[in-house]
Amino acid sequence: MSAHAHHHHDQPAPVSLNRLAWSATLHCLAGCAIGEVAGMVIGTALGWGDLATIALAVTLAFLSGFALTMVPLLRAGMAFRQAARLAVAADAASITVMEVVDNAVMLAIPGAMSAGLGDPLFWGSLAFALAVAGLAAFPLNRWLIARGRGHAVVHAHH
Repeated sequence: MSAHAHHHHDQPAPVSLNRLAWSATLHCLAGCAIGEVAGMVIGTALGWGDLATIALAVTLAFLSGFALTMVPLLRAGMAFRQAARLAVAADAASITVMEVVDNAVMLAIPGAMSAGLGDPLFWGSLAFALAVAGLAAFPLNRWLIARGRGHAVVHAHH
């Protein structure tokens, strides 16, 4: 926190910016988490190696992340291609950051990737990895929104 933090009453914008960035991050994290967890579970269940499991998790994370962003846009009557373009523009950067951080954490925790689905280490590591990834993506989302990019574009269409 900076020394100027207590002067927030005369410029309310950063508070809402933080809230917007946080909701965008949580929204994206939810999308990423669905695919990430599904990929890790499927890969682990099938006994795949680390790289194959991570490749699947990342692929599914992008798909589920984009899907969550596109649903409200499609509901609003936007064309599929335009919604897809917006989703990719809004989420590609933060999903990439999340997936890189998330999978790096999973690889960094000893035994996390080889832990079975019945092992608390697997789920604990995955939850921790997603939490770290969310924290990593927050400043990126905040910066994108502050620049009028990313989720700001999506929110304009609601």
